[in-house]
Order: sequence, then structure tokens, then C-alpha cells
Amino acid sequence: MGKVQGIWSICFILMIAVFLGCNYNEQGQISPLGKMEEPLDNKSSKDKIELGRKLFFDKRLSSNNKVSCASCHIPELAFTDGKKKSIGVENRFSMRNAPSLLNSGYLKTTMYDAHIETLELQMLVPLQDHSEMNANLDSVISILKEHPEYKEAAQTIFQRDFDPWVLTRSIAAYERSLISDNSKFDKWKRGEATFSNSEKRGWQLFSKKLNCKICHIPPHFTNYKAEHNGLYDDYEIDKGRFRIFNDSMDIGFFKVPSLRNVALTAPYMHDGSIPTLNNVLDHYVKGGKEHIGKSKYIVPFSMTKQDRIDIIRFLNTLTDTSYLHLR
Repeated sequence: MGKVQGIWSICFILMIAVFLGCNYNEQGQISPLGKMEEPLDNKSSKDKIELGRKLFFDKRLSSNNKVSCASCHIPELAFTDGKKKSIGVENRFSMRNAPSLLNSGYLKTTMYDAHIETLELQMLVPLQDHSEMNANLDSVISILKEHPEYKEAAQTIFQRDFDPWVLTRSIAAYERSLISDNSKFDKWKRGEATFSNSEKRGWQLFSKKLNCKICHIPPHFTNYKAEHNGLYDDYEIDKGRFRIFNDSMDIGFFKVPSLRNVALTAPYMHDGSIPTLNNVLDHYVKGGKEHIGKSKYIVPFSMTKQDRIDIIRFLNTLTDTSYLHLR
């Protein structure tokens, strides 16, 4: 009877998980990140993801055949590139620091300006940007549609010739497959790992004393919004979200990045201007620069040397490289 009850208990849990729309990660656990919503016109499949992966690493997407999506989004660096600003075709610098693509399928909006609503639309931006891939979409399609493997995959998966729809949907499907949800923090939350005393103190500092989770909300460690963190007192070089809507109230607003894998994604901020996590803490300890749009939560505070050690050790618990098998 106990065995039967146990089976029914497991079934009940699974039924609840399905009802709540839970996702399971590759370890067979309910993902702490919750359910990922997919567009109705781009449901994922193994073959679609694989086609997207190949396109992601294909340098023929750029005008000089030397830059791929992976040139600026390197798997080993949590799909960032370790540079202040990415380098595109003809060694041109991109406008901003390359953000991580991990867990990008959960994004409400993409880009630092938080204005593009889907990954399918977002990928057209770097593809056609003069400083990044500088591609002519028609030219790229005319080249790729003659590739036998791509031609066959387009017909098999989408029942159509290789075209912009196939290109954007495939790469977006691959990006949605890039999940990082099995960090030491996640294991600790499940009772499968033990935090050191320093990591525990770091978590307490992060979540309570310093209240970092106002903007970096677990489990995603972002609020998905554009915020003003007082990085500069003058935003003449890059006005942030202002450039999209020309609203002066948007000057200095940039989307809050997730802190998952933050130990792998230096340098930091939208322009890569802060080299280390210690320097990031320096910025927030000082309360940022004064600017009319700065968040009311960015204020000066004190931090001991041990506090710094503890919070950085906690941030390191957010690292998870199990996604690397997907590269």
C-alpha cells in the first residue's frame, strides 16, 4: 500500500507541475525559472534548435564572412565576449557591451533599451547593424538557401524554402534552448548543496541588508525592466532608452541584466566600463552619480572588506556552465 501511495504522490506532484506550467530541466527537476513561453508560430523542436545552432556559428551571416553570432556571444563566457564593446566586421566597435544570451527565452523584451519584444525580431538587429554583422538580408538568404543542409532542413522543419522566416525562427529557437538553472544556488535551494558561512552571509547581504533583489529578483535575478543606476551624470555618449522613444525621462535607462553567471560576464554595465565585480560594488557603495533619472534605490552605503568577500562569493554561486554541451 505504501508503494502505491508513493506512486500516486509522485503522479499528483507531476499533475500539479503540469497545471502550473512548470518546466523540467535536463536533470529531471522542476526548473526554478518556471515556464518559458514560446511564440505560437515558433514552437521548439530538436531539429529546429540544431539548425539554429549551426546558423548561430555560421560566419556567412556577416558581410565579410568573418563574424558569426558566436563571435560576440562565446559559450564559455556565458555567451558574452569579455570585451567592453564587441568587435564586428572590419574591426568596428559595436555600440554596447554584449549581453549574455543564457535564459534569454524568459526575456519580456530584448536589447538594453528593452524595446524589442521577441528573439525573432531581435536577431535582425545585429545582423544588419553597420558595426556588427553589416549584412544585407537578401544577400545572406541568397547564399544560405543554396547550402544543401540548410535547404533540406528548411523543407523538413518548416515546409518552405530557406528564407528570413527560417533564419530568424531557427536562431531564436536555439537561443531559447540556452538554459542555465542548475547553479550551486539552485542546488542549495533544493537542499542538494551546502553554502559556506561566507556564501550564506553574502546571500543575506544581497537579499536583505543591501536589498539588491529589488532589481535583481530571484530566481531570474533581474526585474526585466530598464532602470537608471546612476552610472554617469552625463549621458551624451549613449542616452539609453531615450534613443528609442525620444522621451527625456528615459535618459540613462538601460535594462537590468540577470546576475546569473555574472562571474563569467566581465566587464560590466551597458558599455563595459566597469572591469570587475569589486569595481561594481565600488560604484554602488558610492551611490552612483547624481542624475535626475537615477533610481531612488541607488544610495550610498557602507561595506566592510569581509562584506565584499562574502557578496562576491555568493555571486559566484550563480555560475552554471552545464549549458556548454549545447554549443
